[in-house]
Amino acid sequence: MVAVAAFAGIQLVPYGRSHDNPPVVADAPWPDAASRDLARGACYDCHSNETDWPWYSWIAPMSWLVQRDVDGGRAELNFSDWDAARGRRDAEDAAEVVADGGMPPRQYQLMHPAARLSDAERDQIVAALTQMAGEDRSGEDGDDRGSDDRSGSNSGPG
Repeated sequence: MVAVAAFAGIQLVPYGRSHDNPPVVADAPWPDAASRDLARGACYDCHSNETDWPWYSWIAPMSWLVQRDVDGGRAELNFSDWDAARGRRDAEDAAEVVADGGMPPRQYQLMHPAARLSDAERDQIVAALTQMAGEDRSGEDGDDRGSDDRSGSNSGPG
């Protein structure tokens, strides 16, 4: 009886039930649709303004954990609020974390099959993030990598 009352009582705590998805300001410049689709399935629930809130995100204490993860994920890297300079740094950091297996988190993968990346899918997301980290599609930063030489001769490791 005490456990039921405690469970009912924690449902009154308001944190974790706002479930807002702010508007998409600027989507990340994914180099191809396949990489974007992989990222949408594995990353966007926590790292975008396009969160798909699962049923358990409405029930405390899971709602608290989900809200914390989404808030933290959006603060760390938000694919829906892309800024060229900050986004490149974030993409570089994300590529390292994904390559090391730190993302997507194991507990997230348990309930989200699309987040269970094969080695090839992980490599594809890492390559896309790495490309995004080294690319400025707005042309605002003066970085001339590849801007004059379209032959591809400078694309290899140096």
